Amino acid sequence: MPPVARDSGGQLAGFHRMGDGIVDFGWSPRVTALREQLLEFMERVIYPNESVYEEQLTDAGRWTVPPVMEEMKREARAAGLWNLFLPDAKWGAGLTNLEYAPLCEIMGHSLMAPEVFNCNAPDTGNMEVLAQYGSDTQKSRWLEPLLRGEIRSCFAMTEPAVASSDATNIATRIDRDGDDYIVNGRKWWSSGAADPRCRVAIVMGRSDAKAARHEQQSMILVPLDTPGVRIVRSLPVFGYDDAPHGHAEILLDEVRVPADHIIWAEGKGFAIAQGRLGPGRIHHCMRLIGMAERALTLLCERVGERRAFGRLLSEQGVIMQWIADSRVEIDQARLLTLTAAWKMDQVGNKAARKEIAMIKVIAPQMALRVIDRAIQAFGGMGVSDDVCLARFYASARTLRLADGPDEVHREAIAKLELKHQADRKKIVGQGGAR
Repeated sequence: MPPVARDSGGQLAGFHRMGDGIVDFGWSPRVTALREQLLEFMERVIYPNESVYEEQLTDAGRWTVPPVMEEMKREARAAGLWNLFLPDAKWGAGLTNLEYAPLCEIMGHSLMAPEVFNCNAPDTGNMEVLAQYGSDTQKSRWLEPLLRGEIRSCFAMTEPAVASSDATNIATRIDRDGDDYIVNGRKWWSSGAADPRCRVAIVMGRSDAKAARHEQQSMILVPLDTPGVRIVRSLPVFGYDDAPHGHAEILLDEVRVPADHIIWAEGKGFAIAQGRLGPGRIHHCMRLIGMAERALTLLCERVGERRAFGRLLSEQGVIMQWIADSRVEIDQARLLTLTAAWKMDQVGNKAARKEIAMIKVIAPQMALRVIDRAIQAFGGMGVSDDVCLARFYASARTLRLADGPDEVHREAIAKLELKHQADRKKIVGQGGAR
């Protein structure tokens, strides 16, 4: 396999003036140290074990956990590279979104790396939900084992029968029955549900159809061994099964769980979802940037060693354009993502919703373009499993749908921009901008 990317691009050091103030993207001494640790760990442990992981997965059966994964997790935890995503210092590293962003980018160089550091979706989002909204009992039973990396979880929101990009369409029922709730519905694309270590699902459903539109939904914890829960199938992504985690279709048929399994309170499902998805989108985007960085490194190394028509590929004009465009696009996406992270830290997820929507549109499309150029440079090898590019492409393409499709985010961006311009016009007068 060709060499891998050694770093995550240059530091955007110093101060940058944004519309909302002065942003400092310089790394603190702690973040600098963690970056160095991560880069060394990736080089020494992650990259050499990528092929080992795949071999063990194939030899033992696709839906088993390769022993090397648990070995790497133990080593990462011993090194203090564990739960870096959680901003609450009681449960995690206590880093801000802006501080975590460059670390998350490094993890994005390898699809298996986030799990090694217990920073993998959907567990990260579920742990954030439990840390922020869970009861003491829920934290003890589910959050603490997740933080230790002993179990996995899934997030069951998307449904096959409705347009789930509008969360108010969710049709799964969560009905109170005495001291219990009864859950009925069908979910799919519940990532991680097929993992043999997956023990619990956070299920979003409708608990009160008569309430206000955004207060009809609730979230409830459903242990996967509860009677009535059935994993119907695991769904492939462009032919990749993403084992041992997978993306499952789940049938919930008269599933009875205690009332204390509801998260926060009835009617809070939409509010929880909005809080959960903000940081998750930042994480996805930073991992995509790391993915694109690795693809660009592979592209540069490939064209620097292959000849066609009497000269190196790297000397051909179109290849040089690919490299230049890729560098520009990666750095643009990184800058916008760091800005979103900074704004989330400064004024909260709700106030940063335009920036979050913008990166959700830009990052996957950027990564797809960069990965596609690398695939083209590798030719036949690029679409094979001999290099990581085809799997990267499948993952990046999926993220144009995950956490909301591009079209939904573009509409939100446009509405917020129109409101901003209208408010600005009121301030500067009817004459508008000069």
